[in-house]
Parts: sequence; structure tokens; C-alpha cells
Amino acid sequence: MNEGDETWMDVALREAEKAGAVGEVPVGCIIVAERRIVGWGGNARESQQDPTAHAEIAAIRQAARAFPSWRLSDATAYVTLEPCAMCAGAFVNARVARVVYGCSDPKAGAIHTMFGIGLDPRLNHRFDVTAGVREAECRGVLQRFFGELRRASAGP
Repeated sequence: MNEGDETWMDVALREAEKAGAVGEVPVGCIIVAERRIVGWGGNARESQQDPTAHAEIAAIRQAARAFPSWRLSDATAYVTLEPCAMCAGAFVNARVARVVYGCSDPKAGAIHTMFGIGLDPRLNHRFDVTAGVREAECRGVLQRFFGELRRASAGP
């Protein structure tokens, strides 16, 4: 873990909380380059009715606009949940240098859990990974969200 990882993950957690507050699955992502946030986002699939509106995609798009090139080769992505195959692939394609995530995703995690996207030497780009930063807090945000959904659907 690098100095500052926990602090940056706090910001990603705030993005996750914002997404959860509007009924989205609470996942947040920020992208940091040159010690400043250059991209951020929370899940917006429901509000945008867009299956690609993941937090990571929003953050990548914003970060790429902040630079003269789409290559984010000096950037670190902080994500509250292990990225799915689409998002891990987008990090590869954006040439992100490092991905830091909070908790594993047993159903769709594509960096360590189900696949090795970003780590596989057959890929044209690989990134460094740090897992488990603020893991309990990241998992807790998701557990609270889904617990509230279950309670709401159970009725009175």
C-alpha cells in the first residue's frame, strides 16, 4: 500500500455514498494523477439506463478529457469494489498505471476473483494492483445498501 491510499479511498467511498443515496449500487471511483483527482464517478446505470454507466467508466472518461492524451499511464484508479471485466478492460485500454480497490466482488470481480484482467502477461498493458484498502468500509456500504433494499422489498 502506498502513502495516501486510504485517504484517496475515502474520496472514492464518498462517491459510492452519493450513488447509493440516489438508488444506484454504491460503487465509487476516482482517478488520481500528479497528486490530484482528475476523474471521479459513481454508478449511474439506473438513472442513465445505460449498462456501461459504471463508476470506473465515468471516471476514466473524465480523466481522459483532463489530459492531452487518452493514455492515463501515470494515473492510479481508486475503486470501492473490485472492477468487473468491462471496467478492468477499460483500465487496460486506458493504460492506467495502478488500480487500488476496496473489497472483492465474488460475483463479477475481474482482477483477482474471477479473472486476471490487468495482470495477465498476454495483455498489451498490465497495471499494478493493491487490494483491500478500506475493505471493511467498502463492503459495509454495499451491505447496508442491499440490506435496505431487502427490507424495503419485504414490506411491513
